Amino acid sequence: MTTAAYDDGTIRCDDEGIAIRRYYPWGTKRIRYTSIHSVRTLPLTGVNKARRWRIWGSGDFVHWSNLDPHRPHKDTALVLDVGHRVHPTITPDDAAAVARIITERATARWRRTSPR
Repeated sequence: MTTAAYDDGTIRCDDEGIAIRRYYPWGTKRIRYTSIHSVRTLPLTGVNKARRWRIWGSGDFVHWSNLDPHRPHKDTALVLDVGHRVHPTITPDDAAAVARIITERATARWRRTSPR
């Protein structure tokens, strides 16, 4: 069993990676920190305001959003670059905390696995 650094019921960050609940119609998507190339903050205001109403799925076939019925009340999304054409796009309750956890843990793993 792994310890959760963050869990809001939809997004869980633990020792191994991030679990995005309700990503697929049948369940959870797990992404290891070592698979994350970068995390980018996407404001759900201004030009991106329409993304706020995307409850689940994709509107542009690049960003894929997990099912989050509370997304219309949130103003920040996180876009995860996992090296594929489609980028998981999440809206945790505390986006700053999740971005910090992912960056810290992914960077620590990159340093441990990089050749010297």
